[in-house]
Amino acid sequence: MKVESFEDLVVWIKARELVNSVYAVTKKDKFKIDWALVDQIRRAAISVMSNIS
Repeated sequence: MKVESFEDLVVWIKARELVNSVYAVTKKDKFKIDWALVDQIRRAAISVMSNIS
């Protein structure tokens, strides 16, 4: 498998899936109550993906 960009890396693809999962979970009503926690969890997930790239 030839990697031409970071977007081809399996680890980056998994990190993107993590971000999508985190957003799906934090959209639920129980999370919406604590906007600061939602923001922190989302930023942490995005950070994983960003640090790989």
